Parts: sequence; C-alpha cells; structure tokens
Amino acid sequence: MQGAADHIVLAAFVIIGILFVPLTLTASRLLAPSKPDERKLDTYECGSEPIGPPWVQFRIGYYVYALLFVVFDIETVFLYPWAVAFDHLGLFILVEMVIFIAILAAGLAYAWKEGALRWR
Repeated sequence: MQGAADHIVLAAFVIIGILFVPLTLTASRLLAPSKPDERKLDTYECGSEPIGPPWVQFRIGYYVYALLFVVFDIETVFLYPWAVAFDHLGLFILVEMVIFIAILAAGLAYAWKEGALRWR
C-alpha cells in the first residue's frame, strides 16, 4: 500500500507543477495595474527618440563570432577537470587531450583563414 501512496504524492506534485505556471500568469494579469497611454506604449531607447525601424538585421558575422566564443568556452570546461586530475590520468589521456586541442586549433585556424575573426 505504501507504493500507491507514493504514486499519489507524485501525481499531486506533477498536477501542481503543471497548474502553477498558468495560475500565476493569470493572477499576474488580473492583479497587475494597467493604465496604458501613448507615452508608456512608445519605444524607449536610453531616453532618446528612436531612429529608423525597430527591426534591424544584424550581420551573420556577429553570430559566428558568438559561436566561436561558445566553442572555446566549452574547451575551457573540458580542460579544467583534465588539468585538475592530470597527475592521476596517465599518458593515454595526455595524448587524447593533445588530439582534442589540435582539433580545436585546426578549427580556429580555419575560422581565422576564412575571416570569421575579422571585426568589420
């Protein structure tokens, strides 16, 4: 009988979790003060009047730059635990890490050659 009680408690938590988001969003919409006027609905850009359309296309280079940052940030995430446990791992893991760094260096060289790191 204990197993059935555990399932009931679990089901109650799932139902509460599912209902929590719509209930809080509905309560927020009903209870929040709302007095829209023209000044409140106007676009705000650091206290100055906006110039041009609100939707501006960014160059793809910015996204490539961000993705390269993420790749080398993840490299650091993999290098840190390896460096902490380096003395316990042995020669095989050293070779594996050299291969990993070589692959990332090849990717960096390719990105550099293609001009992805040039800020235009």
